[in-house]
Amino acid sequence: MRQTSIKIISIFLLLVSIYVPVNAETPVFPNRPELPEESLDEIITSVIVAEENNRNRIATLIRNNPSLEITQEYKHVFHGFSVKGKRSEIEKLREEEGIIHSSPVALYKASLDQSVPFIGGDAIRGYFDEKNDRLTGKGIKVGVIDTGIDYNHPDLKSNYHGGFDIVDGDNDPMETKGSSRDQTLHGTHVAGIIAANGKLKGVAPEAEVIAYRALGPGGIGTSDQVIAAIDKAIEDKVDIINLSLGNNVNGPDWPTSLALNKATEEGIIAVTSSGNSGPDVWTVGSPGTATKAISVGASTPPLKVPSITIGIEDKEIDMMEMQGSKPWFLKKQYSLVSAGLGDKSDFKQNVRDKIVLLKRGTITFTEKALNAQVAGAKGVLIYNNVKGDFAGALEIQLDIPVASISKEEGEWLKKQLKKKNTMIKTTYHDVRDTIASFSSRGPVTNTWEIKPDVVAPGVAINSTIPKGYTELQGTSMAAPHVAGAAALIKQAHPNWTPEQVKASLMNTAKLLTDENNELYEPYEQGAGRIQVIEAINANTLVYPSTLTFGMFQHKDNRTKKEITITVDNQSDKETVYSFDIPKHKEGFQWKLPTPFTLKPNEKRKIKISVDLTPSVIGAGLHSGHLFLNEGKGRKTHIPYMIVIEEPDYPRVMAFQFGAKEEKSVFQYQLYLPRGAEEYGIALYDPDSLRFITFLDWKRDVPRGLIEKEISAEKLGLKGIYKAIIFAKKAGKEDTIEADLLIDEIGAN
Repeated sequence: MRQTSIKIISIFLLLVSIYVPVNAETPVFPNRPELPEESLDEIITSVIVAEENNRNRIATLIRNNPSLEITQEYKHVFHGFSVKGKRSEIEKLREEEGIIHSSPVALYKASLDQSVPFIGGDAIRGYFDEKNDRLTGKGIKVGVIDTGIDYNHPDLKSNYHGGFDIVDGDNDPMETKGSSRDQTLHGTHVAGIIAANGKLKGVAPEAEVIAYRALGPGGIGTSDQVIAAIDKAIEDKVDIINLSLGNNVNGPDWPTSLALNKATEEGIIAVTSSGNSGPDVWTVGSPGTATKAISVGASTPPLKVPSITIGIEDKEIDMMEMQGSKPWFLKKQYSLVSAGLGDKSDFKQNVRDKIVLLKRGTITFTEKALNAQVAGAKGVLIYNNVKGDFAGALEIQLDIPVASISKEEGEWLKKQLKKKNTMIKTTYHDVRDTIASFSSRGPVTNTWEIKPDVVAPGVAINSTIPKGYTELQGTSMAAPHVAGAAALIKQAHPNWTPEQVKASLMNTAKLLTDENNELYEPYEQGAGRIQVIEAINANTLVYPSTLTFGMFQHKDNRTKKEITITVDNQSDKETVYSFDIPKHKEGFQWKLPTPFTLKPNEKRKIKISVDLTPSVIGAGLHSGHLFLNEGKGRKTHIPYMIVIEEPDYPRVMAFQFGAKEEKSVFQYQLYLPRGAEEYGIALYDPDSLRFITFLDWKRDVPRGLIEKEISAEKLGLKGIYKAIIFAKKAGKEDTIEADLLIDEIGAN
């Protein structure tokens, strides 16, 4: 009997393909066929949330059904379960009285020396708390939900205060060891940024680290494991949790986001990364979409960034060194050559002592770079296979530097090579306080909330890893800077609520500008880059710290929207507050409070309203800042956003595809942020673009995650296929393009 397995270019890396509007400049495919009739009864994994008084009844129903299995039980974040079983049986279960929410689980992927002083984490140690102890995070419990940590590391050993392994179900949250593909280091790196106390000093070097291993071999885990870790952290009464993980699901009601909201209601400060899918808008992923959590984007600490020029062309190309790469310190001029995708067969020409330009795809970054190193290359540039930049990582340390550039820049370099323009030179320039191109942007779909909330250093961060140290980058590195800062704030202000800690970081953040000296939009930087000393010494707190006025239709009549905020005078002085009059914008009429006075430690709820005429304002995302004056001293900025008309969010996102272990089936996931009138996965011949078949499809689908398994034998295909994943909603159809390799590998 022949056995078929499924392979793809990149399995479960929160797929690197991007959504492409049908009116963009993309390959022209024939008109896609109409959807066929529905069938299929797939096996899925789903999170079921039940009311407390029905918990035992529903648990009994599940246990009495042989096709259903409880994989996790939740006692604190929800009253409910994670259930695995046949789709048909789970659909029946959803109809039971007492079930208030259900959704499939998603996969999660684990997204100092200069960065800590840059945010004020070094100078703050000269400040003292109420007990006259230095502000070091002493006595504050920080739960790190990640890949586990190397608790034997000399810089972390004194800070480690236990934890739990959700993956293996024991009390040993050690990083995964074993083969290079399985072993992990991410959680140790994150923990070091928060609380390293040895050769390196983290932001809060005396904080207590509680480790929760929710991501297993290869740094991969499921949302039910992440939720179980949050549940355990609540039970353990930690003060702060850090989640440097995420998926590409831009949805506010995803279970992990709801779990973080619940954790904050229990008094825990929840910090999470926004994601590494920038620079486009709508790329923030769960749990970075959680309303009450602190969602963190990545900015640059003071860096010397390498860039290249070619020949006499007046164009500089910034490079992004890959995680685990040897630093790019090339001082001479070198010849540039192109070697396709970097397969062994692509190195027929002489590349010795040259820089090799490679295209992303088909094989891993490590394989590409290793092939180049064996061929004698001096360095490797890998350009994207879709629009924009990307952040990559190497599985092993090589002897040559490896960096990534955008698709546009890579294709431009290839054109220069055709002109015999081949000599490239590396230069270095100082960069600080810019938003990293990979940092995910908001806003959040459906609620239109501003995310991220703040940004923090997330580029070239040197921290602890098992048995050593290395530089990594990503919003995964930015979030623990904020978690460490929150530990310092909590030590200084033990009675502050999570909302007050979040407000202190947002209200005092530094607004950042781009290379044209224009402010980044609030949905790019949130309130700005954190400043620890200013946050701890904040005399005034304003919360909520962003104003989300929601979505309006272009045809709507003039309408008024009102939001209530709290102004909290934390000082020991009576203070007069007043708002700056916003710059006039057509269609906006603000109604702001007249100047008011608060006594020491007094709070007051005030109303802010805006009178809108959507037809005058015009369609799009409209954002800016209000400024509250604190006496005649400092100003507090409050970001706001208003959405006019159904915005240009992606109708489909977060496509993932891969083989199931030891099964001749494959599985896919995709997310529909506001549902779809129809969606499908159409397969085409990659050369002729002739339509072959639908991998799957459906009509009239509600918002949320679609997760299905399909038999490889039933599909009956072999070879490489161009997949077009599409979804249609409200007159707009978006697509994701991916290359799928379906490969027959032998017989039984």
